[in-house]
Order: sequence, then C-alpha cells, then structure tokens
Amino acid sequence: MIIGTAKIYLYANWVHSLKEKRMIVKSIIAKVQHKFNVSVAEIENQDYHKSIVIGISCVSNDSRHANSVIENVLRYIEGNTEALVEKTEIEIL
Repeated sequence: MIIGTAKIYLYANWVHSLKEKRMIVKSIIAKVQHKFNVSVAEIENQDYHKSIVIGISCVSNDSRHANSVIENVLRYIEGNTEALVEKTEIEIL
C-alpha cells in the first residue's frame, strides 16, 4: 500500500475575516473532492484568516500513480484559486 500526501500553503491577502476564509476553503475542498478521488481538509492555521494550509492524501498500489494524483491535485488548486501558493510539501509513503 502506497500513501501519497501533500501540504499546500496558500496566502490570501484580500481576506479580512475567518468567515471569508471558510468560504474559500470550503470551495477548494468541494471542487477537489468532486474532481479527484482524494481526501482533503484544512489542517493548520485555522485561526489565521490570511493563511490557508490544506492537506491532501491518496492511497494507491503504485508510487508513480500516487505522485501523479497528488501533482494533478496541486496543479488544479493552483489554477483554480486566487490565493498565492507559498509552498508545497509532497511525501510518498
């Protein structure tokens, strides 16, 4: 069993409240879950309204497939949000 994980750090400088941030995060999560067969959630910095950290994971039987899925999800998030991608961390276990 191969597990692919990723953390994506986003910065949304136009967000002024946690309510606005929740709307953005829920939108990203819903879109990713609809398009890809992965688990996704906000995992850090829930109390900071400009910082978004999203965790993604998938299970596969091939490390190349897991890496490909994670990379596709990251590209999708980068292309479908106005937030600035500060950093990404990918780990294949």
